[in-house]
Amino acid sequence: MTRTRPHTLKLVAVALAATTLLTGCSLKEPRPQAAPVAAQSSNPQAEQQLEDVPSLEGKKVGIAAKDILHDYSRVVYQQIQERIKELGGEVIATQAEAKDEKHVSDVENLITQSPDAIVVILGDAQTLTPALAKVDAAGIPLFTIDFQSEYSKNNVTSDNWNVGTTLARTMAEDLHGKGKILVFNGFPGVTPCRIRYNSLNLVLEDYPNIEKITPELQDKYEGTIEDAKNQIQDQLRRLPEGEVDAIWSCWDMPLIGAAQAIDPTDNDIKLYGVDAEPGALDLIADPNSSYQFTVAQPTKQIAATSASNIALFLDGQTDQVPSTSYAEPIFVDKDNVNQVRNDNGI
Repeated sequence: MTRTRPHTLKLVAVALAATTLLTGCSLKEPRPQAAPVAAQSSNPQAEQQLEDVPSLEGKKVGIAAKDILHDYSRVVYQQIQERIKELGGEVIATQAEAKDEKHVSDVENLITQSPDAIVVILGDAQTLTPALAKVDAAGIPLFTIDFQSEYSKNNVTSDNWNVGTTLARTMAEDLHGKGKILVFNGFPGVTPCRIRYNSLNLVLEDYPNIEKITPELQDKYEGTIEDAKNQIQDQLRRLPEGEVDAIWSCWDMPLIGAAQAIDPTDNDIKLYGVDAEPGALDLIADPNSSYQFTVAQPTKQIAATSASNIALFLDGQTDQVPSTSYAEPIFVDKDNVNQVRNDNGI
């Protein structure tokens, strides 16, 4: 089957004190060659803004991450700590091991330590919002990463509408607008997953001959790969041969398990995810693997942008801190995976 790929590959250095907005990408335009990170980072304006970031000397910043179970959240968690310390600040870091109750407890415990700011990385809106209201009531500025909240002074995130629609359009065009898909949809309360899933549904309105197989699959945080592998094996036994054409997920981990279930078989099923997990990139680089497409996010820039916005806000430069700072993604497929890995060290 001839596949049409999204011909967009851009990595723009995110100015650490400003919002980076994304431009739309066309699946029909030629993809430019990826520029090495070093070349893309040589932006005089961005470098000047880096120099202008205020010190965090004497400031204490609490960090509450939902988990560090996959590469994206782990790198962001590590990098924001490093950047805050580079700016002279003290860090109180917690991570909830993907347990929502512990995430709430971590936030509440940080409040009692009266930090100058609190950063929340990912989370479930339903369970976490009451705790964030307490942060606001305590007069502690809240900053978030990949978590939209009415209480957040600034949220740093990839443009998940762009990520979600590009992911869905790539899959739809690879299927030539016709087929049946399995969908992992276990985290409707997690903002990036909700946006990506809603984007999938929006795109599929224009592809009426692509059908989602029901019930949708429920992925989970712990034991994700093995659980997803078992679920897909069950689906392959349950459904007629050739019934499934593709599998979609808002993140890579379930699809690594799905590939483990599919690749040893003769099934022609294509996999589409997000996050550029190392295991996913390995599979995409394998021409014999079912894994087709993922999206890399500039984790170091996301973390640095959040730290910079905290410093600006605490320095009184609140007008320099946007409510949302967008980072630009990198779309990865079998054609460019090796170049992306080489250029970006992932």
